[in-house]
Amino acid sequence: MNSPAPNLDPAQFDRDLLVASYNVHKGVGLDMRRDPSRIARVIAEISPNLIALQEADRRFGARQGVLDLDALKELAGLEPVTLPLRKGHRAHGWHGNLVLLRDAEVEEVRPIDLPGLEPRGAVMVDLRIGGKPLRVIAAHLGLLRGSRLQQARALVQAQAGGDERPTILLGDLNEWRRGPGCSLSPLRDHYGAEGAMVASFPARRPVLALDRIFSCQRAEIVDLAPHDSPLARIASDHLPVKARLRLRS
Repeated sequence: MNSPAPNLDPAQFDRDLLVASYNVHKGVGLDMRRDPSRIARVIAEISPNLIALQEADRRFGARQGVLDLDALKELAGLEPVTLPLRKGHRAHGWHGNLVLLRDAEVEEVRPIDLPGLEPRGAVMVDLRIGGKPLRVIAAHLGLLRGSRLQQARALVQAQAGGDERPTILLGDLNEWRRGPGCSLSPLRDHYGAEGAMVASFPARRPVLALDRIFSCQRAEIVDLAPHDSPLARIASDHLPVKARLRLRS
């Protein structure tokens, strides 16, 4: 069943934003076809104020981006956060992480290399949206529990010494467990909660909550849901997840 996007009242824009996270699987759908136009259409269905994408680039060589950024701007009004790239790379994001925004002012961008056996990373973006300050951390964590634990600690450390702006961390965190066995315990301890989660993988019949959103006490996540549409069920191996973000005064 298709989950409709939350209805945002413009009069409450100062506290309600539509945010989303989507592992786009390098544009390859469950039919094994690489079709970035489908990804753009799924994102347009959501119509978020901001979205974090994972696997937006090829993994090797020049790590060329796989998306049609012009189509994303035309269909959804979203523009990518510009990142400092290594020489010779033609990537959209950082280790495949890309943040797209609508009507936001970017103040600072910080790419983060994460520890572990696989090359992984995150992007930290300080911005203003609707006149309000916000920090967005987009991440894609590793497949191994030990690596995820190291990476969660590194993400907490990366936030040390920053200002007190509202913060959300979202992405494919590759962890479905809660409680003592969860590799994301450093994030739980930092944010004071487990992180909002709903089943999003595999796309055709989701049973695992790999995609999560953590938020601080000044940023409340409301109405988290998978974006389950016929197109989303084939465009990638993950369903997008979406939520309303309420920024507290």
